[in-house]
Amino acid sequence: MQSIAHWLHALGFEQYAQRFAENEIDVSVLPHLTDQDLKDIGIPLGHRRKILAAIREPTSAAQAAFEPSAASMPSKASDGAERRQLTVMFVDLVGSTALSGRLDPEELRDIIGAYHRRCAEVITSSGGFVAKYLGDGVMAYFGYPKAHEEDAERAVRAGLALIEAVTRLNAGGSSSLQVRVGIATGLVVVGDLLGEGAAQEQAVIGGTPNLASRLQGLAKPDTVVIADDTRRLLGGLFDYRDLGPLAIAGMDHPVQVWRVLGAGQVGSRFEALRAASTPLIGREEEIALLTRRWERAKAGDGSVVLIVGEPGIGKSRIAQTLLEQVANERHTRLRYFCSPHHQHSALYPSITQLEQAAGFRREDTAATRLDKLVAVLALANQELGEAVPLLADLLSIPTDDRYPPLNLTPQKRKEKTLQVQVAQVEGLAAQQPLLMLWEDIHWSDPTTLESLDLLIDRAATLRVLVILTFRPEFTPPWVGRPHVTLLSLNRLPPRHRAEMIAHVTGGKTLPREIADQIIDRTDGVPLFIEELTKSVVESGSMTNAGDHYSIAGPVLPLAIPTTLQASLLARLDRLAPTREVAQIAAILGRQFSHELISAVAKMSQPRLESALEQLIQAELVFRRGTPPDATYTFKHALVQDAAYSTLLRPQRQQLHGRIATTLERQFPEIAAAQPELLAQHCAAAGLVEKAIEYWGRAGRLAVQRSTMAEAAAHFGKAIKLLVSLPKSPERQSDELSLRLALGGALTAAKGWASPEAREAYARARELCSEALTGAQAAIALNGAHSVLHNHAEIRAAHQVAEEFAALSHGRNDRDTKLITHKCLGVSHLFLGEFSRALQHLQQALNFYDPAEHRPPKLTPHDQRVACESFVGWTLLLLGQQDHALAQNRSALAWARGLSQPYTLAFALHISCVFHQLCGNGAILKERAEELVALASEQEFPHFVGSGTCFQGWAMLAMGGSIEEAISRMRWRLATKRATGAEIKVPYYLGLLAEAHRRANRIAEGISL
Repeated sequence: MQSIAHWLHALGFEQYAQRFAENEIDVSVLPHLTDQDLKDIGIPLGHRRKILAAIREPTSAAQAAFEPSAASMPSKASDGAERRQLTVMFVDLVGSTALSGRLDPEELRDIIGAYHRRCAEVITSSGGFVAKYLGDGVMAYFGYPKAHEEDAERAVRAGLALIEAVTRLNAGGSSSLQVRVGIATGLVVVGDLLGEGAAQEQAVIGGTPNLASRLQGLAKPDTVVIADDTRRLLGGLFDYRDLGPLAIAGMDHPVQVWRVLGAGQVGSRFEALRAASTPLIGREEEIALLTRRWERAKAGDGSVVLIVGEPGIGKSRIAQTLLEQVANERHTRLRYFCSPHHQHSALYPSITQLEQAAGFRREDTAATRLDKLVAVLALANQELGEAVPLLADLLSIPTDDRYPPLNLTPQKRKEKTLQVQVAQVEGLAAQQPLLMLWEDIHWSDPTTLESLDLLIDRAATLRVLVILTFRPEFTPPWVGRPHVTLLSLNRLPPRHRAEMIAHVTGGKTLPREIADQIIDRTDGVPLFIEELTKSVVESGSMTNAGDHYSIAGPVLPLAIPTTLQASLLARLDRLAPTREVAQIAAILGRQFSHELISAVAKMSQPRLESALEQLIQAELVFRRGTPPDATYTFKHALVQDAAYSTLLRPQRQQLHGRIATTLERQFPEIAAAQPELLAQHCAAAGLVEKAIEYWGRAGRLAVQRSTMAEAAAHFGKAIKLLVSLPKSPERQSDELSLRLALGGALTAAKGWASPEAREAYARARELCSEALTGAQAAIALNGAHSVLHNHAEIRAAHQVAEEFAALSHGRNDRDTKLITHKCLGVSHLFLGEFSRALQHLQQALNFYDPAEHRPPKLTPHDQRVACESFVGWTLLLLGQQDHALAQNRSALAWARGLSQPYTLAFALHISCVFHQLCGNGAILKERAEELVALASEQEFPHFVGSGTCFQGWAMLAMGGSIEEAISRMRWRLATKRATGAEIKVPYYLGLLAEAHRRANRIAEGISL
């Protein structure tokens, strides 16, 4: 038999337990209750109807409703198992064995029954759920089936109250009864139905119940003992005694244990979670600043405002308020949204903005999409000869013969794409003032940051205001520029918190005690104020009295979520029909289309649309457009995460797999343009082979677009999955291909000497040990050798080349022989063995085939240029200056004829070394300036550093400013070394030391 409080909890009305108790409503009274009775004790109409219906159901008359097998089962049992953070309490009656030895069985039955009822009353009135009776023991959950902010606190208060309540029970004429209480908090899986009939129960799987049981065994009579995880949630709410780390049976390590002595001083536990979407309150100064910047922008003085703040502080709301204020002014606005799921998808915010601006529909043909793209681009500029093919390529739209193809290197294509984007901004700003909002740039991809660099540099002279929002963990590189303002947001003071509460309640006043709790416990974070106030209003614990809310009886602790995730779970528990849809949407992503969720969700359209409408009404998601063309966005990213986190692993895998299959079969354009999205879903679904394939596609697509940082990330994820597969010849072959692709991407993104490139090529070298023929082996050798060489590990690099030469001896493989002799020649050159270096370098040239070996087949730069450049350098060191000069000129001429930027940069770099050694200051100046310009344009940091060093030396050689020469050389030598490159550093330091000598700074020169 269960208590009234327990029964109310099972109905979802535990907030009325105190009212029933105060009016002495017990089991015998239930069948006689009327609507007026319930109204008299302050229960609203809707809840009165539900309570009366539950009493009068044929299968649940008053007594039947109190059978343990029925009442102990939470109403959401049919929803299935889920993951939750749960606080578990174990209560044990002390001395029950002794009682059984001296009492009649019927007397013992009465005592145990009274004990169980008292436990149920205290636990349910505290917001807990009695899960199981174990003889003289009771197990209770706090946080299931409904979550509350202070579940850990409720459990401890219930434990302390139980000690007092059980003591007052009649113990059959003997001394008073005593209990031991153990409490633990942790992640569990809850909701699986185990057993049959009356023995059926909803099990909790995880270590938390076992720990709580063990803790009650450690407790002394009439004490509450808690685990350290629970203690951390409670803060200063109670006074404690540290019992130290104790060995617990079944635990691998000692557990820190605390005894709760009693109630202590209450402290706030709220932390910021996610940006709020409430009317702006208390941000007048921030809005005034934005308004001033907008007025300046309209006058032609462009501005950039960086808004930084913790999650939930109101960054997006401030930006939205400015948009609302200028809505009636003549202007253009562009909004960009960065995504945590697309941090390695190049220019993802720009792509999605263009697609939305052009109004793409899924059924649009390629020609229709192209027409729409042309139309939206023409709003900014009429000259679209480059813009259309570049941006159409970015959006994976074929142009056919309408626009001639642009014959560009991947790097040049990326550069021009970024320039075209800036040109679009310039065109729009020339017509009317432009307001641009970039949200959550802490989730931006590397190429988007490059785009923002260009935009912010250009913004100062345009009629544009650029607003960027981000979290504190992101460090913006633009702070300090004259037209850039940094705006940091702080938490709201109590007065503004009260104003926000009034707005959420629609102007209705809350009871003072409840309002004070909200003000005190939200810590001035707008999102917390909004969510907590909504939770209180929706809880049904208050009565709507017109212009205010009232509450009958004492104010109980509010069901305040400890985190935004808990708040979502509490609201989803009240919106049970939407739960499945919210979970599917969470897996689809922060933003999803009506068409996609319709294809994935296995339910009727009316049911789906009803669930989506409920989520919209509950403000969990927002909708843009009308179905079937609508798109939905989760109000907060953490709301999406919370819905996702409730799913068990098999459920997640099944849904991810369903989404992947749906995208492949019904949305091929998404699969082609965003292979990384398919890769993510396949990986989460356990479809490893498919995920590897799609990550590889994503990497190759990024390489084509010269977005090497993203390419490296994609290849790295593919490799991580690949190595989890069983070893096989196929796996080895696939890994080799991916390692080499990763090495190439890392070389471009981070430099030859980066540790990441070193690791990639080292592993590729291992994989090549059993298959030493072909281009792959040559690429691996060149990569491994170049990493070591550029890191100034000359002898290690030479050893790699010698080992490879020995292993490949006798094999008729031009690729391998070319690279082997080139690597040996370079190593001998830097070891000072010039004659042997010359011999190997000349042999390498004999194996060079222009048709087969042009870059990027084997290496990022042409091998004829590399070998001839090193031959010239070697001949110079052997004293054959005229022959050396001819070789140097030949290499440079061949490089210019290839139109391959990295090869030309390499040739110019070696030519600078050559002419510095020859003392030709004028030619050195010319070569160095060309190298710096090219390397800066193409983003080759290694060559920017060395070229600037040579510029400084040329300035010195031609009688220029010694101090400026020293400054340039110091600065760019640091740039070069920042890439990890240590090769020739003593040579550059020698040049710098000589510059110090000429400046009569002898001590500084010696210290180098």
